[in-house]
Parts: sequence; structure tokens; C-alpha cells
Amino acid sequence: MAEISQTMGTESSSSEENRKENSESSNFDIKIMRKTKPGSKRLILTLTVFFSFLLGLPWLLKSIEIYRSPLPFRDIDSLSNAIDSIPFVFPCKFHVVFVNFDHSTSVKPNAENLGFLVSSYMSQYADRNSICGTCDGNYTVSVSLDIGDDCVEYEDANRGISWKCGALSEFNFDQIAEDDEVFDNYLQSVVGWSRVYTAVVVNTGKGDRTRAVVGKYRHAWIVGRVTEINLLAETVAEMFMKIFVSGAKDEGNIQGEFMPVGADGKIVLSFNLLNADPRDWVYDWDFREVDEKLLAPALEALGPIANISVESQVLYHTPKSSYSYWDDEQESHIFSTKDLPFFVNSNEWHLDTSIAAGGRSKILQFVVYVPSANECPLRLQLPNGEISVTNGFISPTWGGVVVFNPPNCLENANSMHPLRHKISPQELNHIFEVFMGQLRQLFGLKSTGFYKGALGTSILLDSERGFTEWELDALARQHACYNLQQCGTTLGSLSRLVQSLPRMIIKDEIGKQVKFSLEAAKLAQNNASQGIYDASAVSSRHARSLAEDAFFHPSVMSISYYSFEHMFAVYSPFFLPLSLHVILAVVREIKRYKQESRKYAAWEAIRKQHSD
Repeated sequence: MAEISQTMGTESSSSEENRKENSESSNFDIKIMRKTKPGSKRLILTLTVFFSFLLGLPWLLKSIEIYRSPLPFRDIDSLSNAIDSIPFVFPCKFHVVFVNFDHSTSVKPNAENLGFLVSSYMSQYADRNSICGTCDGNYTVSVSLDIGDDCVEYEDANRGISWKCGALSEFNFDQIAEDDEVFDNYLQSVVGWSRVYTAVVVNTGKGDRTRAVVGKYRHAWIVGRVTEINLLAETVAEMFMKIFVSGAKDEGNIQGEFMPVGADGKIVLSFNLLNADPRDWVYDWDFREVDEKLLAPALEALGPIANISVESQVLYHTPKSSYSYWDDEQESHIFSTKDLPFFVNSNEWHLDTSIAAGGRSKILQFVVYVPSANECPLRLQLPNGEISVTNGFISPTWGGVVVFNPPNCLENANSMHPLRHKISPQELNHIFEVFMGQLRQLFGLKSTGFYKGALGTSILLDSERGFTEWELDALARQHACYNLQQCGTTLGSLSRLVQSLPRMIIKDEIGKQVKFSLEAAKLAQNNASQGIYDASAVSSRHARSLAEDAFFHPSVMSISYYSFEHMFAVYSPFFLPLSLHVILAVVREIKRYKQESRKYAAWEAIRKQHSD
């Protein structure tokens, strides 16, 4: 009986399990349920592929990254704003010395009143002459009255300027006009090499007018009978502002942008001897001797303004392009100023042969033209009908030409064989004196020894170097100011260009050039504020050259930088299709895994209900 009951209990439990299974099977829906837990292998594999793409994205961005050296944008903007907003003026010191203005004369000036009078006239000239590189409002005036053994000094915030009393007492002023060079050197020994512009006014009480002379250093003198103190003060003020400050330049003369200095601060002087027709005669020259004796001092004087190199060549078969006509009265072939634009024959004159003149250097051509026998002698007729003394002309920013007529060219024209000659040293000296005057004109200076102002004519002494000290000061101030303006403009343009192109390549070399350019510009401003004109010109030249080198760096002109949109258009055909497939696979797999998990959860819920 026990076995029968046990068997019946086992059958009843198995029947209950069968009923449960049947009821669960009847509630199971294959569309919304599943009996096994969903696997995660497909999900892990898909996420692994997806995260591998994410991990490789920084490497991709790194591989297409554009290197940009950091630039000091704030310093560039501050320099540009300072140059644009604040007029760049140089400090200047002026000293006026009145000699023989004692109580015995009819004019009894007072040192302080004279100082204010000269300063007031100078301010009027400064208002008319407010151009780059001047001392507009940034100057001081001191006055000394030399009355024999006693001196009366007036200093307008100008310390350290003094005059040795009685320094001219033993000098015979009647002989000054006979030899200005002697008096100029004597004044230099008295004044010294200070950077002070001095005007010495000597009242001789003789004659009916005064004589004004400007020396080759930084001083001038006015000698004669002084009767009107206001006119004298205005004359001194004009001499200070128009000659010493402005360099005795005429109104509307060559300005900074037309100066013959390259953007890199270099000038190449190319001297060319052109034989128009070597069948008539052939001329040569000893250029090395001229270079050492005549050119070297001038180039040394212009050293702070530009880095100048010299070259020479002799060319043959170089006829001119313009025509000339025979003048019986002059017994010469004549070409006028109207023919000058056509004189230079660019097709036959192969002048640009210098390797050193590449880049942004400026080339100045100086040509000695030897005409053929058919047009010899050849002379230039001026607009007033007179024949040019120099027989030469200049072309701004290009150079100058001098026509050299061989001696006795009419007689040698009948020679059957060409004669070989060498230009004599005397003729070469004359030619290069003309070239020096042309070079001065190209720099905007006067080629004559006179300055005709509103109050009279002043005599300008020339220097053995071709440029006087006060002319070099004026050129240094003008070039320093112009170079700093160009430096600020170039760096500002570079800054705006770099900031507008985020993917532009900026190499370390460009960053160093910009840094050194800013340092040189600050040094130039510091030297200018201290009145060291030549050092300021040198620093400003370096600042501009470095700024130009940075702006025109070859990497700046590269095509390897482009916008982000361009980069996206380049790389999207390669990575976008694959990336979309990977992203869609991840999304689809996550959705599938969540759906299968919900099915399994629903089945687990039904099982719990039946088990309860």
C-alpha cells in the first residue's frame, strides 16, 4: 500500500508540472518574449569597433594638424596703434649765439626775449612742416649772448649747452667770406661733436645786409649788419626748421615712399659705361680707383640709412632710343628734356645683371653714355634754352645718365679703325661728381650749394663725403620714421591675415622674425627719443626688413592651409561612408539588444506569476 501511495504522489506532482508548463506555453508569445537571456557578444564586438574609431580620431586630427608658432598679437597691435595715433617726432636741440650785441650797438636784445622770439617763429614753421621725421613741437632752444668776456645764457629746458665766451674775439670777421671752410672748421672746434644745431649770429656793424652760410657739420653763421631783430630771429628760425630739420628740401620733393631704399634696407648702385657704337671708338675706365677714392666715403656716410653695394660693367652696341638734331650755333647734336623719357633704351641696355640685386633690394642705375660718331658731341638742352652744364639727368627711383663726349670726337669720327681709350682720372672725377649730385637728388636733397628761402638765400657748404652732417641727420630721421611706419603696417597686415586664417602655417622662423622686428622697432623708438638719429635709422631698417621677411616668407604663400570646410570636403569621401556604417551598426545593435532584453524580461515575469 505504501508503494501505491508513493507512486500516486509522484504522478500527481508530475501532472501539476505538466499543467504549469502547458499554461506557460499557452501564455508564451514568440513575438514579444524569449526564454533565453540575449547574448552580448555582438554588442561588445560592435562597440569595440566603434570605440576603436573614436580612439583613432585624435590621431587623425593630429595627423592633419597645422603648426602655428605663437605670434605676439598684442604687441603688434600696440605698435601699430602707437605709430598711427601718435605722430612720430624726434627731439632736437637748437642753440643761438649772438656775438657783438653789446650796449654800444643800436640793438639791445635780451637773451630771454630772443629765445622766446626764435621759438615763436619756429613753432610757425613747425606747423607748416609737420611731416614724418621732423622735430614738430619736440625741440628746445637756448640762447647765448657773447659780450666779450661775459656771456648771458638762456636755456629753454636745455641743460648742458654752453658757449665759450670770447671764442670768436680773435677771429677777423672781414675774412670769413674769403674762406668759409676755415671758419666752418674753426666753429666745429669750438662747438664740438654734440648733436646740437647751432647758429652763430655776428653783428659786424658793417655793410647793408647779412650773409648766411650753413656749414658741413651742425652749425651755421650769419655775419653782417643787424638792424631788425625780428627779421633776424625769423631768419634763424627758418634756418633751423627749413634747413637743419627738413634737410633744405623743396616743397613737394621726393618723399619716403619714393626713396631709393629697398624694403630690405639695401641699395645696389650699378655703374654702367655704355659705348653706343664700338665701331667708332671703345672707352674703358678704372672703376676700382673711383670706388675707393670717391664712392667709399659717401657709402660710409650713408651706412646707417641703407646697406649699399656697388657694381660696374662696360657694355657695347647700346644706342639710345631718342633722336637728336644738329645745331649750327652750338655745333653739337642736341636732345631736349622732352626726349628724356625715350633716351633709355630698355631693349638694348641690358643693365639688370646683378645677382645680388634680387629680392626686395633697390637698384639704382648710373649710366655713362658715350655717343657714336654720328651724334657726337651730344648735349642736353634745358627748357630755358641753355645747354646743361652737367650734360646729365635723373629718373626718380631709377637712376641717372651722364653723356660723355669724347675729346675731339669730330676729328676722330673719320678714323678707319676704332680707337681704344680709357677715361682719364680728371674726366672720371667730373663724371662722378655729377653722379654724386644725382644721388643726392634721388635722396631728395639739393644738388646745388644754395638754399633760397622766404627771407633770403643761404650758402650751403658741401662735404668731402658728399653729404653733410645735418643732411645725414635729416635723412636718418626721415628714413627711421618711414621704416617704422612700414614696419607697423606690415606686421599689422600679417597679424590680421594670420587671425583670419586659423589653419594657416606659421613656422618658428616667422615667429622669430616678428619677435626680432618688434624688438628692433622698440629699440628704434628708444634711440629716437634720445636723439640718436643714426642708431634709430639702423634699428628701424632692421625692423622693417624683418617684418617684410616674415610677411613674404615662402610658407605664408603655401597652399597647404585651407578652411575647415575645405578639410571636411577633402576627408569626408574617405571616412564618412565607413563612419556612417559603424554608427548605424552600433545604433541598430543597441536597439536589438534592448528589444531582446525586454522580451526576456517579459518571459521572466510570466514565469514568476505561474510559480507563485
